[in-house]
Amino acid sequence: DRYASRISGPLLDRIDLSVTVPRLKPEELSQVSPGESSAAIQARVATARTMQSTRFGSVRTNASLSPRELGTFVALDTEGSAFMQMVATRLNISARVYDRLLKVARSIADLAGSESVQKIHLAEAVQYRSATDR
Repeated sequence: DRYASRISGPLLDRIDLSVTVPRLKPEELSQVSPGESSAAIQARVATARTMQSTRFGSVRTNASLSPRELGTFVALDTEGSAFMQMVATRLNISARVYDRLLKVARSIADLAGSESVQKIHLAEAVQYRSATDR
């Protein structure tokens, strides 16, 4: 925490995903479930990439969207807009962070096979940022 507090805000704005992984207790190490296979994850990522190339008409990713394109490709419904306004107010995020949250949420929606970005995708994107917003 002390080291992380030395990192400047503009640098933290550029970190999209941050996940804290707690240490397992010794008894938990032997009880770990196998989880999702790498092949299954690879298939989901390939499907999401296909969705993106179909959406954009070229080999582009959500990360390369300009702020103007975000309005077109990440159109939020009323619930999503209200949620993002609440997030922006409570977390006091910059415009850069706001746009990056939308891009991550678009990727989460693609991985879930969803054509639209929903509040649940936005909430997950915010959750991945929470460790960098101190």
